[in-house]
Amino acid sequence: MRYLLLLVLYVALISYCITDVANRPEREPYGLHKGLWYVFIVAVPYIGAIFWLVARRREARRYGGGARPMGPDDDPEYLRHLRDKGHPKG
Repeated sequence: MRYLLLLVLYVALISYCITDVANRPEREPYGLHKGLWYVFIVAVPYIGAIFWLVARRREARRYGGGARPMGPDDDPEYLRHLRDKGHPKG
């Protein structure tokens, strides 16, 4: 029973990490090509997935917890764009 629990935990962790790698827009997230991340996560049980999660967390800390959605009225680039177009709101 204990081994079954470890197997289920491993499959869930691997599935989460592989999906997370696939959803990253960059070609080389955290300095390693996506294909190499896939191999590392699958080939090195638990440790590869933990490395992915640690790298992800470090980047989130570096950039203030990740990008949060911003409304157009709060986005300085959008307001600058409106100002350049001569829009009264910018």
